[in-house]
Amino acid sequence: MILRPIDRTALRREFTSAQPFPFVRIEPFLDRTFAEELASSYPAFERAREQGRVFATVNERMKVQITDAKLFPRAVRTLDGVLASPAFLEDLSAITGIPGLLADERLEGGGMHITAAGGRLDVHVDFNYIEARQLHRRINLLLFLNPVWEERWGGYLQFWDREVGRCEHAFAPLLNRCIIFETSSVSFHGVTPVAGDAPVARCSFATYYYTREARENLTDTVHSTIFRPRPDEWVRGHVLMPVEQIQRRLGSGLRRIKRGVKRVLKRVG
Repeated sequence: MILRPIDRTALRREFTSAQPFPFVRIEPFLDRTFAEELASSYPAFERAREQGRVFATVNERMKVQITDAKLFPRAVRTLDGVLASPAFLEDLSAITGIPGLLADERLEGGGMHITAAGGRLDVHVDFNYIEARQLHRRINLLLFLNPVWEERWGGYLQFWDREVGRCEHAFAPLLNRCIIFETSSVSFHGVTPVAGDAPVARCSFATYYYTREARENLTDTVHSTIFRPRPDEWVRGHVLMPVEQIQRRLGSGLRRIKRGVKRVLKRVG
């Protein structure tokens, strides 16, 4: 067994009573030997960027995401299978109180995450619906994989209040620390910038869980990831983020125009 035994009842109490939104921290999450094997199997950042998606935006940069399970090292494939297994889904439903949880075999937005020195992930709430598959996002699971991590290197996962005015919790990305939290319109979270002189990349594995049905009393509209600046990030919030949003809208508009022109040319050609 690579997963350590868990106390469903105790974790359920912790999850439901947590603030600013339901979450639980489990550590150690995995058998120690397997956790070490998992961590050592992660590629260096430069190698990872040849395999996965590289983020280079205002809100998310110097981060690689590998979601293709065919590219996973053996230990990562094993972990992925266990976290998607019926037995673990039962545990997760018992902890969160959410029945009918489904694992995402495509790991959309998840998988292996590797963030290099100078990387960042701003405070945000996640997309809440996959329209093509009619899946409602409900739970995030993050497993950290750094055997050594110093505070001065940054890279802490933060949980913020719903106004993004106060950071309520911060977690170092230490090996075998697992954070499970509810995805909602108020689950604001982000990662502090990784220091430019950090000698190692920040490594984690992420997987998200869904239901076919929307949560009860859902009033949220369908949305993509929504970013918010921290209180001390005035320039980022009032200049950099709006400019990038405009650029994205213009880019989307130009792509639509190009597709329309191509369709017209095909008809007249």
